Amino acid sequence: MKKRLETKPTLYPLPAVVVGTYDAEGHPDAMTAAWAGICCSEPPCLTIGIRESRLTYENLLRRKALTVHVPSVDLVKETDYFGLVSGRNEDKLAKTGMTCTPGSEVDAPVIDRFPLVLECRLVSTTKLGSHMLVVAEIVAVAAEESVLTPQGELDVRALDPLCYGPAGYYGLGALAGRAFSVGKELLRP
Repeated sequence: MKKRLETKPTLYPLPAVVVGTYDAEGHPDAMTAAWAGICCSEPPCLTIGIRESRLTYENLLRRKALTVHVPSVDLVKETDYFGLVSGRNEDKLAKTGMTCTPGSEVDAPVIDRFPLVLECRLVSTTKLGSHMLVVAEIVAVAAEESVLTPQGELDVRALDPLCYGPAGYYGLGALAGRAFSVGKELLRP
């Protein structure tokens, strides 16, 4: 029998992502978010929940652009730090020793040490309560060669993406089954 739990955001694991934006003076900033996911395939779009009070939210409204970085497990300390302090008070990239380059398609920074980055254009925002739901179109994707298969596809095991869940950050386990394949045996009579 299942035990009834408190009704709260409980859908795990969540991807831990780092959102990059430029502030009003053009300085790069980064913020950790765990409430993110793909929401559309044509055009490719993602959503992120961000509090309206965050500098990142102000920045993305101003520039209509953001980058979404997928950190690997080895960047857990930096990823957590980006969620602990505000870019209003501290230069987070300088503190971590990270560098960035301008996005190739959007007016947002690409943080060099993260192995996967999605460059995005703002589509819409919707107030949901404590957070704004940001919908953004993915207009460019870039990955380090070290996280790609020989065929040039993303290798999730090599990426070793950082996830967020109860009590902290996690890595992913082994492949449990191939999508659109493992369930086919149940199709047979």
